[in-house]
Amino acid sequence: MVRRLTFLVIAVFTLSACAPRVAPADAPTNPAVLSESVFNTSDGLTLPVRRWLPADNMPKAVVLALHGFNDYSKAFDKVPDAPGVGPYLAERGIAVYAYDQRGFGKSPSAGLWQGRAGMVGDAKDFIALLRKTYPGVPVYLLGESMGGAVAIAALADSVPGFVDGAILAAPAVWARSTMPVTYRMALWVGVRIMPGFKPSGRGLGYQASDNIEMLRDNGRDPLFIKQTRIDSIYGLSNLMDEALARVGEVQTRTLYLYGAKDEIIPKTPTQEALMTMAGANRRPQVAFYPEGWHMILRDKQAETVLSDIVAFIQQPNTPLPSRADDQAIMRLQESAR
Repeated sequence: MVRRLTFLVIAVFTLSACAPRVAPADAPTNPAVLSESVFNTSDGLTLPVRRWLPADNMPKAVVLALHGFNDYSKAFDKVPDAPGVGPYLAERGIAVYAYDQRGFGKSPSAGLWQGRAGMVGDAKDFIALLRKTYPGVPVYLLGESMGGAVAIAALADSVPGFVDGAILAAPAVWARSTMPVTYRMALWVGVRIMPGFKPSGRGLGYQASDNIEMLRDNGRDPLFIKQTRIDSIYGLSNLMDEALARVGEVQTRTLYLYGAKDEIIPKTPTQEALMTMAGANRRPQVAFYPEGWHMILRDKQAETVLSDIVAFIQQPNTPLPSRADDQAIMRLQESAR
């Protein structure tokens, strides 16, 4: 045991030069451009775009949807046993746009962490493009899991009026300060010894949704990343640290969605995020779903959640149709005990 421990310590210091890899981001050279099927970023990347538009192409509101970790823009299309964010909202007069965030889907250098600056900058640039494309139309920012963390950082960076509202679907706020010390140590050592190692995550016993057919579909999809580099997890952890630390700076009207059965983002950091927002007088409208899982927008009860999102956008300052916002924080606290 002593020899193994000694070897580990030596390895950490000897291999400390094995720094996390981050895909290089160039300095902005041109304005970002949105075309029919791609988003050309200010630093020269080409990111695939999906859009779901109302039949009359005259939306009552526009939503930019940011997908979660290892996922891509397909997350908002129709999926098995769930209507899909894009089609559902478009049928109700709300346009939805989503792009493959850098490092995911069909974007360049997929599988490599791209860094906070590029990811957050893309979201802010895309919102600005939507403002130009739809002058006078309310624009909303929706972030799922990691996309929620990107959304929080973008919102915290921006002045009031950047968007007309935000929807955070089980946002990734699991900061290191709320992780067990063993998790933090394993990540610290892993990123220094073997940053490129790709654990599959199989056998950990965590379930992301009750929509099993959707999960199987993701498993068959070659663009859905199934083995993740340690340094990508490290990068995500940095982003989650920022999301929890800065969530109180979000200044727009916000709908915060969370499921009682979420096994990916624990209840403790979720409660801390909500208390931080409340303490900063940024009280979000919280919706707590007793049957909701982490992929709350694609669960079997997804239509209930999507109906609440439509109401949040089209009927501000009114209770949600599902009543999931009735004493939501109190029910979250009771569920955590």
